[in-house]
Order: sequence, then C-alpha cells, then structure tokens
Amino acid sequence: MNRALLRRATVTTAALGVLLATAPVTAQADTTGFTNAPVRVTVTVQGPDGPLFEKKIFTWGHDVTTTTGGAHRCDGTNGGAHTSKVPTPTAALDHAAKRNGFTWDGTWYASFDDYSVDTVKGVSGGGSAYWSIAVNGVPTPVGGCQFEIENGDRVSFTWTSF
Repeated sequence: MNRALLRRATVTTAALGVLLATAPVTAQADTTGFTNAPVRVTVTVQGPDGPLFEKKIFTWGHDVTTTTGGAHRCDGTNGGAHTSKVPTPTAALDHAAKRNGFTWDGTWYASFDDYSVDTVKGVSGGGSAYWSIAVNGVPTPVGGCQFEIENGDRVSFTWTSF
C-alpha cells in the first residue's frame, strides 16, 4: 500500500476515533421496548366487605367498552397524558374482568377523557362511596386510562366511602 495512503487512513481513523469519543450523545437507545407491550401486573379489587378479586394478569392499553360509558380508548394517550399507547389501570381491570368472568361498569367523562369506575362485580360506589385506583399503594394522580403501569405493579381498585 502507498505510504501516503496508509498515513491518510491512519490519521482519518484516529480523528474519527477522537470525534466519536468526545461527541455528545444526542440519542439514547430506548430501553423500555415497545411502549404498549403487555405487562404482567397484579389486579386487586377490594369491596366494602373484603376482597372481591386478586390475580396476576397480562394487560396493555386498549379500547374499553362499558354499558354506561360506551366504547373509548384507554391507552394512556387520554387527556394527552402520553404521546404513545401504554398499559393503564383501567385497561388492566377490563382485561381482568373479561378473562375471569366478572363485570365492571364506568361512566365516560369527555371533559376528563376518562372513565370513572362505578361498579365492579356488582358492587357500586353510589352517592357515599367510590372506587379509588392505586398503583403500588399510591393513589393515581390522574385517571385510570391516563396513568402508565409497568411490569410487576400492583393495581388496586378499592371501594372507598366518604
């Protein structure tokens, strides 16, 4: 190989190495995988007289249909909470109900772009109680179709009187 060509290749390789080593990172790999990939969570439903349901399920954000509320998306994009679909607590309740033979119902509130959970396994919230939603023991700060859940989370729907 020509001596000048060899020197040029060596200098170019060295310069490229320095450039790559000192360049700021402008993009990072997405370590979370697909945003709406199924997650395995534990869903618990606690009624006024004790546990109504507890089981691990696979879930992801999806369209939900209730008798009272109709069909709407429940995939984390509700209310602009996330830019892409993610698994959510209410979607998890919906999957748990469909796969385990119980029902739930909720009212759709367009102003919140979310459901309120009104009845689970025939137990209604009513005028003096409601179904609260918590993930890992912490109440969700947004609706159940807006909050993202992750693998291993404990999603709880608890009958709560006030």
